[in-house]
Amino acid sequence: MKPAFIICLMILFTSCRDQQQAAQMMPQEVPVFEVVQQDVPIYNELVGQIYGLKDIPIRARVDGYVEKISFEEGKRVKKGELLYSIDPDPYLAEVAAKESLVAEAQTMMVNAKNELERYIPLAEMKAVSQSDLDAAQATYDASIANVDAARANLEQARIKLGYCSIKAPIDGLIGATQAREGEYVGRSPNPVILNTLSRIDTVRVQFSISEGKYLELARAYTQGRAPEEVQREVDEGRIEPNVGLILADGTMFEEKGSIDFVNSQINSSTGSLLIQASFPNPSRLLRPGLYAKVRLQLTVAEGAIVIPQRCLMELQGQFSVMVADENNTIASRPVVIGQKMGDMVIIEEGLTPGDKVVIDALQKVKTGMTIQPVPTEFQSKTIL
Repeated sequence: MKPAFIICLMILFTSCRDQQQAAQMMPQEVPVFEVVQQDVPIYNELVGQIYGLKDIPIRARVDGYVEKISFEEGKRVKKGELLYSIDPDPYLAEVAAKESLVAEAQTMMVNAKNELERYIPLAEMKAVSQSDLDAAQATYDASIANVDAARANLEQARIKLGYCSIKAPIDGLIGATQAREGEYVGRSPNPVILNTLSRIDTVRVQFSISEGKYLELARAYTQGRAPEEVQREVDEGRIEPNVGLILADGTMFEEKGSIDFVNSQINSSTGSLLIQASFPNPSRLLRPGLYAKVRLQLTVAEGAIVIPQRCLMELQGQFSVMVADENNTIASRPVVIGQKMGDMVIIEEGLTPGDKVVIDALQKVKTGMTIQPVPTEFQSKTIL
């Protein structure tokens, strides 16, 4: 082998080794979150269930066979629109029978009236006794009452006949039917509630809070406000803190709500208080039966230091973070955490604005290690 070729190989080997050593000596790039100070609203999240502004059960008020269903399940219906038709024949027969009784009572009333009119001049001539006249008058009065009773029975039969046509009481969204055509309804154990009609352009969300949480919310709501103003809003059922709604997929509902009902009593068996908030629902996205988190703003933490929860390390209940100093050297720093807000947390003690906190690389760093910090913006899903 030629000496020149050997020298070239040695130079190439030495160059590669130097490059590897240089690469090993270069600080590792590590993502960091730069601490900032800001005003942060403090929220409370409570699980609630969604109801329509009106959820009206559609009932069969008479029993019989369902002849026809006149709507599409899950569609909107208008007030007065026919929903169900129940076989009317038994009730038509009952109406006819009551009409005949009315006619019979009217005939008896006419006869009693004619009899009374004959007795009046005879009584004036003393041709009949006063007791006979009184009996004729009583018979006529009774016949009038019989006519009224017969007419009332006829009206009741007509009302029952009207119940054979079940119509929508409001505009709203109709649900799944509990009875099909040909099924007998209206008497237990057969279906009595045939469907539910819901108005959902506005929805109600009901949730419960503990006694302690109620006192906390009440104090936060009344702080700095005139008692007369608070009392007026309570009397009118109009309480307006900042109320949001977090849906089951973690997204924030675009409309804000207001509290319109606070129960008058604490439930003694659960120690909780029922509260209701209303939300506009113009897109009809929300449906009765959904679960969601009601988000109430209590106060604002002024000048708070907030970091992603992913920056935290926990050991035996103690929290710490990895911080890069001005020389980009890693040091572990204990912190005291405050309110948690989704994927963010307030740091009460241990950090100052401008600190660079390691995020998403906690397993790659250790105390005393020198790094190359890479500023990273954390896209929080929590709306602050």
